Amino acid sequence: MVKLGKIRINNMSFHTYNGVFAEEKKLGQKLQLDAELSYPIEQLVQHDDLKETVSYADVYQTIEDFVLSNNYNLIESVANHLLQKLLATYPTIEAITLRVRKYSVPIAGIFDNVEIEVSGAQKHDD
Repeated sequence: MVKLGKIRINNMSFHTYNGVFAEEKKLGQKLQLDAELSYPIEQLVQHDDLKETVSYADVYQTIEDFVLSNNYNLIESVANHLLQKLLATYPTIEAITLRVRKYSVPIAGIFDNVEIEVSGAQKHDD
């Protein structure tokens, strides 16, 4: 079994216009994302060479471009569509877990945020 290391990019913050209500679409709100990328670091990174790994700068840019250019009613849709984009864009990443947090939620109550977590893996034709 191949060991899978983890690359984590935590607490990425973006001002977006996702939401069901008109105020959310007009005023926007902060979304915060974490990405956990499972990749066989132990096996593939042998020569201190960027070509052997996944550039987290590139992954961050892909996430930022996607989140700032797509608006959805549901953060579940943000998470699902972004997950599919990342898996398609970075085929060497074995698996990805994304967490998307929304802070301005129109719920009467005291809480920090609402978080959605999705995970997916590459499909291999074995």
